[in-house]
Amino acid sequence: MEEFSNLKYYNEYGGFSEDGKEYIIRTNKNNKLQTVWSNILANKNFGTVVTENMGGYTWHKNARLNRITAWNNSASSNIPSEIIYLKDEEKDISWSIAQDPMPDENEYKIVYGFGYAKYIHESLNLMQEAEVFVPEEDCCKIYILRLKNLEPVKKNLKIYYYIKPVIGEDEIKTYGYIESKLESENNLVRIRNLYNRENLSQNVFVTSSEKIKNFTGEKREFVGFGGISNPDELKKEKLKESDGLGKEAAIVIAINVSLNSFESKEISLCLGVTEENYIELAKKYSNVQNCKLELENVKRFWRDKLERLQVETPLESLNIMLNGWVMYQALVSRLYARSGFYQSGGAFGFRDQLQDSLATKFINPDILKQQILYHSSHQFQEGDVEHWWHEETARGIRTRFSDDLLWLVFCTIEYINFTNDYSILDIQTPYLIGRELKENEEDKYDKWEQTQNSENIFNHCIKAIKRSFNFGEHGFPKIGTGDWNDGFSEVGSKGKGESVWLGFFMYYILDNFIPICEEWSKICSNKLENEAEIMLIIHELNDVKNKLKRTLNSAGWDGRWYKRAFCDDGQVLGTIENEECKIDSISQSWSVISNAGDNDKKYICMESLENNLIDMENGIIKLLTPPFEKSKLEPGYIKAYLPGVRENGGQYTHEYCSCGHFWSNSLEIKTK
Repeated sequence: MEEFSNLKYYNEYGGFSEDGKEYIIRTNKNNKLQTVWSNILANKNFGTVVTENMGGYTWHKNARLNRITAWNNSASSNIPSEIIYLKDEEKDISWSIAQDPMPDENEYKIVYGFGYAKYIHESLNLMQEAEVFVPEEDCCKIYILRLKNLEPVKKNLKIYYYIKPVIGEDEIKTYGYIESKLESENNLVRIRNLYNRENLSQNVFVTSSEKIKNFTGEKREFVGFGGISNPDELKKEKLKESDGLGKEAAIVIAINVSLNSFESKEISLCLGVTEENYIELAKKYSNVQNCKLELENVKRFWRDKLERLQVETPLESLNIMLNGWVMYQALVSRLYARSGFYQSGGAFGFRDQLQDSLATKFINPDILKQQILYHSSHQFQEGDVEHWWHEETARGIRTRFSDDLLWLVFCTIEYINFTNDYSILDIQTPYLIGRELKENEEDKYDKWEQTQNSENIFNHCIKAIKRSFNFGEHGFPKIGTGDWNDGFSEVGSKGKGESVWLGFFMYYILDNFIPICEEWSKICSNKLENEAEIMLIIHELNDVKNKLKRTLNSAGWDGRWYKRAFCDDGQVLGTIENEECKIDSISQSWSVISNAGDNDKKYICMESLENNLIDMENGIIKLLTPPFEKSKLEPGYIKAYLPGVRENGGQYTHEYCSCGHFWSNSLEIKTK
């Protein structure tokens, strides 16, 4: 217990190491976590979510469309799809290295770090440590299993590595089509989905540094009546080999390990996939030394990236989060994996990944630049954009969300102001083409083609801005089927609703993009036609900006704070007259961020925000209050959330990265 009580911010379950670079968890049979605590390990093409009991799942390319192992979205049961069992042959006792699904009475220690996780356990005088990671580039999940015999007698052990394969989007769809085959000469089991020959993951394999003695590809044969918590075949001499075709698949390999008295041994287990030579990749990671070298490469990779940014505040807990964990989350979860335990997405969101990339400018502005260029090619030639899409299928959804397209401009502003690199405006990227939404059509999911011709990023930005110049009767931009709050799906679905917050956001963009246009006109001064055209654009943007400011401070003002939105039926969100949603935080905060609010109104509205939305007792800043529940207001699916949960009056922290550019105003930032 002393080892754990010395952790920083220890909460009876876990806490941070002295340097804040690891999070260490303590569990046992009687002290389980109340919900899943997960860590994400990924590179740009492959990843895995691991949990405190080795649960989670693994994918290749796309965390939704191309899962290698099964995803179980249950925070309470946390059913693992990948398990390492151990068996002491002399004592005929079996258990799992992780707490589930086959625990004993002893303590389990879990360590989460940047790019790795460790599971540490002792039972039957055997020390066990399984360190898992994903290589910097190769598409593999690797365990380095370290065993130490603590007795003066020889131990004969059997190790079983179990995975529940999917090799596609859904295990129901691939049920009966998973074929496994032991290739003894290569010491691997090859796994294929015979249902979809075009699947990119046809060469899935499992291998080990130890000789695979036998295997099975059939789940029912392995677990029998005992289930994964007590599989029948752990009691038998060997696995009953089966290729699993036509049955529910589960790949299990068995290896034998002997440890002399007080001997230690390292063993690798590898789950991998490649589109080409799987034998070569399997051979590489069936060598323990290669695995250890790659693990050090991964740790160095993340150390080099994350230590480029160091933030110093008076609050140690904030320093721990900002000096590694927040940036790691932005990169590995949001940009690489686009997934987590609770949401197995895999798709790119136009708004989501752009705003997530904003924080990365402090460690490598090129990440933000590449995200801008990539997303610009998912803008339609009319100026609107795909709300989200899957790169592997070229399919995505065209919607009436009103803020998505402006994030392209917002991020371009941030990139140029941070780097002074105006050359990005001259880079050419294509558009998407396809049928526009019909009058009463809210969205359309389809495969969209790209144009043959391209335009530069400057024109992409101008198209986005002009497409957003769609104002309602009160003078605010129309909200469509949602703005930054996706839950406001019915506020403007009939084409009349308006967003006050979007007015502030648009003002910020105009106020900051106009100087960029002016500088760009100087750069283009040798192209007379371009210069004249840009000057006309500047005049138009200035005109809209000035009108917006007047409207925001008149029709948008509610007396003590700014309103949030006007609904199709004329009802107002964010007014003191409401029973629910009297005040919304983002209209107040963005009146200050955008500098569009009148000076006196900015102070008054922020005082109102502090008085109404900061809950000191529970330590949260609410998005709005009171939450939607019983009133006649019908803003959309936000009302389906329980009051105080997520967008419906909770603290919605998803968008932290979008404010990354404001850190430097209040924190001391050091970059290497």
